[in-house]
Amino acid sequence: MDTIVFVAYGILIVSLGLYLSRTKAGQEKTAEDYFLAGKSLPWWAIGASLIAANISAEQMIGMSGQGFGAIGLAIASYEFMAAFALIVVAKFFMPVFIKKGLYTIPEFVEQRYSTELKTILAIFWIALFTFVNLATVLLLGALALDTIIGVSDGALLLPGMIGLSLVAIAYSIYGGLSAVAWTDVLQVALLVVGGLITTLLALDHVTPEGGIINGYQHVREVAADRFHMILDKSHPSYSDLPGIAVLVGGMWVANLYYWGFNQYIIQRALAAKSIQEAQKGLVFAGFLKLIIPIIVVLPGIVAWVMYAQPPGTTVVDGVQQALAVDQPHQPNDNAFPWLIRTFVPVGLRGLVVAALAAAIVSSLASMMNSISTIFTMDIYRQYFNKNASERQTVNVGRITALASIVVGIIVAFALRNEKGIFNVIQEYTGLVSPGILAVFMLGLFWKKATNRAAIWGAVLSIPFAFSFKVGKVMGALDSGGKLVEGASSMEQFFGKLSQIPWMHQMGLTFLFTCAVMVVISYVEGKGQDDPRGIDLSGDIFKTERVFNIGSFIILLILALVYSLYW
Repeated sequence: MDTIVFVAYGILIVSLGLYLSRTKAGQEKTAEDYFLAGKSLPWWAIGASLIAANISAEQMIGMSGQGFGAIGLAIASYEFMAAFALIVVAKFFMPVFIKKGLYTIPEFVEQRYSTELKTILAIFWIALFTFVNLATVLLLGALALDTIIGVSDGALLLPGMIGLSLVAIAYSIYGGLSAVAWTDVLQVALLVVGGLITTLLALDHVTPEGGIINGYQHVREVAADRFHMILDKSHPSYSDLPGIAVLVGGMWVANLYYWGFNQYIIQRALAAKSIQEAQKGLVFAGFLKLIIPIIVVLPGIVAWVMYAQPPGTTVVDGVQQALAVDQPHQPNDNAFPWLIRTFVPVGLRGLVVAALAAAIVSSLASMMNSISTIFTMDIYRQYFNKNASERQTVNVGRITALASIVVGIIVAFALRNEKGIFNVIQEYTGLVSPGILAVFMLGLFWKKATNRAAIWGAVLSIPFAFSFKVGKVMGALDSGGKLVEGASSMEQFFGKLSQIPWMHQMGLTFLFTCAVMVVISYVEGKGQDDPRGIDLSGDIFKTERVFNIGSFIILLILALVYSLYW
């Protein structure tokens, strides 16, 4: 039965994507049709598609795994603060991007700075999306299928990667962003329903007495240390989420970079009917982000309670073996798949697995489309064929998308033994995202920023960010993150740098890059505005009443959540 439901999902998604992205007889897809869905997306499709692109195996598996670990509910700050960041992006970034008629984020760099910097960042993003994002989503997706459908021995990893890729390829390569965005609406609905089913069943089974409310109260009581949004310095996971930094520090660097300048995310908003539709879509996505911790993080905490078996908890056969970890506070990427396999009944399990697959396939399709968009519009049309026809442009996009997923499979298979992969993704993206964010922020809001300042800022930000990792590379820290005995003065220096929480590292790198850009811009421009500086009138940031009300409600909910679970 599960197999029938799962296969039916695959057929439905592919068929729906191909049908909704079809062209009329005698017409061909233009570049705008393929890469920006003809700029026709309404707010509800934009919001749903943003979440479908964002919520993948990273969250369903990785964040649930972090919830299982000592970090607990605090990992949900990525979701809650993303809702706040979406409001900022909608109000201050989107009006500029849509007004300029962008296809890609690198295009903004070209208009504001130079073609050279655009090319550098285009190549960087292609590499990042292919070797990091695409590969890790494939790996975690295949890991989930191996745990739920197989016996967790790794036998289904490669077949799982290939199968997920084939579904994404089947509709996204032909239909482009239109196929991706419209199917995302269904996939998000499936994702929320499937996630809620897993969460509610897990809570219902966590105590012998049963009952969802009773189950939550039990989990809240026996795992009270895992229900704090803000971690203090004594917490074993403080280095991952360093206290108040999630509200006013480095978390903003991660979120503004991801939601504001990430091609495979922001591409949906660029395809909006209007600025107002884009803004409403981002607020809708903000509301959906508030739901995600319930269907992703909470199940991980429930799984830990079942594993730890405090008094009053249901004893589940085989849980100690299935969720075994090497250290007491270690995350466990098997938590969410194990809950599905153990508590979701036949038939419904197929639906939940389909929901998980929907999240994975949607993200794969989004990344493939964005890689192809950047390569085609910023590399191919710029350097290989400036006069490419619409057909040539679309065909190159399709070939690029196919090539990217093949490379992603190869890299994913090589990464198959990595642990706690969600934080791995965040940390290594953190090496480059602060510098890029500084380039964009100053480019948007400071007219004096020059091209040379942007290039030097972006280049110098990488060794500055990497200096925080040198201590680990040198072996100056032990497995617990403490300085090893007998370390040289140089090892001690870099070791202490490596002890700084990586979220603080991101904030410091952002400030360093801004400082470099300000100094160089003033020296080069002698205090004058750069000719390519953006003129921002007050009217451009005006928003509709529905946007303002929605934003206020989101901020009110966030204030309530952090006050209750501080």
